Amino acid sequence: MGARVELFARIRRDSRIEGLSIRELARRHGVHRRTVRQALESAEPPERKPRRGVSHRLEPFKAAIDQMLIEDTTAPRKQRHTARRILARLLEEHDAHVLSYSTVRDYVRVRRAEIDVEAGRRHEVFIPQDHAPGAEAEVDFGEVWVVLDGVKTKCHMFILRLSHSGKAIHRIYPTQAQEAFLEGHIEAFSVLGGVPTKHIRYDNLTSAVTAVVFGQGRQRKENDRWVLFKSHYGFDAFYCQPGISGAHEKGGVEGEVGWFRRNRLSPMPVVKSLDELNTKIKAWEEVDARRRINDRIRTIGQDFEAEQPLLAPLPAEVFDPGLVLTPRVDRSSMITVRMIKYSVPARFIGRRLRVSLRASELLVFDGRTVVARHQRIAAKAGQSVQLDHYLEVLKTKPGALPGSTALARAREAGTFTAVHEAFWAETRKVNGDAEGTRELIDVLLLHRSMDADDVVAGMTAALKVGAVSADVVAVEARRHAANTIPLVGGASADRHSGAHDGVTVHRVVSLTQRRLTDPAAVIAGLPPDTRPLPSIAGYDELLAKRATTNAVSVSKENIS
Repeated sequence: MGARVELFARIRRDSRIEGLSIRELARRHGVHRRTVRQALESAEPPERKPRRGVSHRLEPFKAAIDQMLIEDTTAPRKQRHTARRILARLLEEHDAHVLSYSTVRDYVRVRRAEIDVEAGRRHEVFIPQDHAPGAEAEVDFGEVWVVLDGVKTKCHMFILRLSHSGKAIHRIYPTQAQEAFLEGHIEAFSVLGGVPTKHIRYDNLTSAVTAVVFGQGRQRKENDRWVLFKSHYGFDAFYCQPGISGAHEKGGVEGEVGWFRRNRLSPMPVVKSLDELNTKIKAWEEVDARRRINDRIRTIGQDFEAEQPLLAPLPAEVFDPGLVLTPRVDRSSMITVRMIKYSVPARFIGRRLRVSLRASELLVFDGRTVVARHQRIAAKAGQSVQLDHYLEVLKTKPGALPGSTALARAREAGTFTAVHEAFWAETRKVNGDAEGTRELIDVLLLHRSMDADDVVAGMTAALKVGAVSADVVAVEARRHAANTIPLVGGASADRHSGAHDGVTVHRVVSLTQRRLTDPAAVIAGLPPDTRPLPSIAGYDELLAKRATTNAVSVSKENIS
């Protein structure tokens, strides 16, 4: 799969950059024209069984090689280890018969230079670089600490910075896994309105690189999904050298991480959610567009305004950055993803559902329909439970609601408000515990089709008239929604309160709930009922006549 993904990426890149025909692309890459057409239609090759990789034979011996090279930093110049001597010692001391000379030679050539730099034996010289507008960008992650909902939490800041203008996009995620890595790119490309045309610089992040191929320049073994993502958006990756020396090859974004952390995230931001923090960051980025980098004449915003039209256009289709999983729903109507439990509607118990695990949220699909949406939990253990997923079950088991975890979480989140509590208490007083709880559940079901503010307004109106019924709440909620419908120009139906003066508004009242626990209580708008209680004496007379008729019929049958 990996080789075909890379092949498709090369075909799409050659077609994009050089405009070659299908025949020429097939000849250059040694494939059938049908394969070229498949690559141009989609960046993802047809499904094939993935190949199994082999372990790196050099890995167990790297520590021993490094130790020999470190000893060479203090040894006389003519008595330092050569690659052949290192291989001979490995064979004698570590029985490294699986290694070849070329493998050891390639590793030693790169690692010796790195160890010399770390020991101060070599000094790096940096050459100023000029970056063409719209051509290059740099990407990195940086650690940040945030007081998240009262808890000091370690988070990760994704940054994509255009090399020419210095325009940077920053987003905070609870993780730096591949889903955050891809989502950060998609967000940055969307804000910038395009993709760099030459390449984007990276260090060797595990989200993109599975292995560094030493001795072969900047060649890397890339993650299949990352290759597919690059091919979809049509850009190339430039990988920096491993270690400290590689950080200087993308110094612009390295400096941006420190500058933004010191100037925007110090002291630690205090927020309720990462969405709130990212909203603030978007405002800060607008302010930063007016600053100048070092001794530049123009601001970041002015340089970006000239650079933006030179970016490559975005693809028509949006790439799904989420990690796709298919967990099974357990008996508690929960799925387990990365040791975290998330609730789903109870009707899916026992089924497998498709899950898209993203950087900040988790989406659950039934086919193409989203049936559940949760904020992603970054802790190693925990759960996210939504009361709405259990309403149908609770309607048949109303006694389970008061002590349920779903209700406790709804109260903590503030979705189960004080108005809900008051309505529930009043309807249980009037209708009893079981029926009163069912009325509350019917009200909670209204949230699926109506705004929460309208439903709360409906409950408030129902409480005022003493009609604690879900039907009354629904009518009052629709009335509230109709009175606040936005009109053209931003006006609303109740913008001019004087327009309703003198108009009598008839409230909906449930006559079946007129008798309250307090006999002296009178529902607003209803006069006292002075009519006598109905009598069934007339019906009793009919029953007596019916009994006499039946007796006469039995006597006639006996005589006959």
